[in-house]
Amino acid sequence: MATAPTLLLIAHGSRDPRHAATVDALLREVRAQRPGLTVATAYLDHCAPRLSQLVARLDGPAVAVPLLLNRAYHAKHDIPAVLRSAGAAGLPVADVLGPSPLLLDALERRLAEAGTDLAQRAHTGVVLAAAGSSDPAADAATRALAADWQRRRGWGAVAVAYASAGGPRVCDALAELRAQGVTRTAVAPYLLAPGLLPDRIAAAATGADVLAPVLGAAPEVAQLLLARYDRAQRLPAAAAAA
Repeated sequence: MATAPTLLLIAHGSRDPRHAATVDALLREVRAQRPGLTVATAYLDHCAPRLSQLVARLDGPAVAVPLLLNRAYHAKHDIPAVLRSAGAAGLPVADVLGPSPLLLDALERRLAEAGTDLAQRAHTGVVLAAAGSSDPAADAATRALAADWQRRRGWGAVAVAYASAGGPRVCDALAELRAQGVTRTAVAPYLLAPGLLPDRIAAAATGADVLAPVLGAAPEVAQLLLARYDRAQRLPAAAAAA
């Protein structure tokens, strides 16, 4: 039986040590769900090994899976540019993680862990607190995910807020939810690892009844990474990230 390609997880990287620790925990969850699969991590910035370094050391086929929620600048420009400069432009690159029902499952897991009563979701308003992007398509995807989350899962309301780029901010979104008449509010960071932006969201969420942790090493995130990896193997390189 042929050996499966290496799953090359591409993370953003951060000076905050919690970021790499969370990525490591996610890799352990991926390995637990797919025993025997070779999994490696590379970073775009701040952490080692960098993507260009790890690509040069690959021994055999691999599929790159971006640890990114939206197709914004890093997915559209940074990753392809690094792979071209490393002579690996033909490396299959999977699609980003969002949108996906599995991310909604992970968000609800984190809300429940933080104390949200999911049975009372019809009376609860949630702020989906994302990083924010200068790419209008990425922000539109986040807003579409929020609308889908409310429609499919029955939340009283879901509002979007951003930790960077343009507004609205978390405090604005909380005020919007209260104006809609919900009895409880929760903030769900739509971010994968701790760092500056999650800390900024937490500082602004003091008026919420519940603040969930980041998605981190949620089992649903690991399941989604593996699904993106599997799909990229089945498609031509140009189509995998389309």
